[in-house]
Amino acid sequence: MTEPSSSVLTGWAVEPFTNAGITHDLYTRGSGPGVVLLPEIPGMTPAVLGLADHLVDSGFTVTVISLFGEPGRPPSPGYAARSFAGACISREFRAFARRADRPVAEYVRAVARRVHDRVGGPGVGVIGMCFSGGFALASAADPAVLAPVASQPSLPLPLTTGRRRDLGMSDREREAISTRVTDDGLCLVGLRFSEDKGAPADRFRALRATFGDGWLPIPLNSRPGNPAGISSTEHSVLTSKDVETPGHPTHEARAQVVDFLRERLGVRTTAEA
Repeated sequence: MTEPSSSVLTGWAVEPFTNAGITHDLYTRGSGPGVVLLPEIPGMTPAVLGLADHLVDSGFTVTVISLFGEPGRPPSPGYAARSFAGACISREFRAFARRADRPVAEYVRAVARRVHDRVGGPGVGVIGMCFSGGFALASAADPAVLAPVASQPSLPLPLTTGRRRDLGMSDREREAISTRVTDDGLCLVGLRFSEDKGAPADRFRALRATFGDGWLPIPLNSRPGNPAGISSTEHSVLTSKDVETPGHPTHEARAQVVDFLRERLGVRTTAEA
């Protein structure tokens, strides 16, 4: 068994937080406007914490919610399978439900409000990935969330045509977000590899049809023979093994996300300071 690495957690302050009948540990570090980061399966791996560190270095106070798994533990096939199975059967996540109110979405909104109250600024960003991607979009039903980002959103699990087209949120959340898009100019960012069946193109088309110009997709080419040599089975964008390679599409996509957060949350760059 691979044990968690304590070194990747150095400097992160941890405290439990309860809301909507749910309790998770929150890991926080940094200064500046708030960004809530939701890990992908299997949990707060070193790659997820690497993304969190990058966001801290980019001028944000980052709060990572430990939704599942063991913080700091590297991924392995067995660990990922256990984490995925546990999340799928949890009522908190409702992995198979369509157009569903998911309890965890209300929990994420509560964390966003808490972070905003603590750090101030115009609002907060929320980033979700894979299993948690839709929660980041649904969090935008709360006015505190100004910069929602979904990387390869996979819920509800895309096992049928209807689920592939599902937005990953309830009708109530969709209506609240649509109103914010129209009235407040809210924008939602989504990332996916072009051939990723886990985050289907039908879902991105449905999000575009629902939110119009408020939906800002960042597509990455993973078709066979693509110039970057990205595998057609690639799934994780912001925690890709190539994300630290300048010029690589995942590196550029991460930079676009940081720019979006800075613009929406009012972080000045060094040149502007």
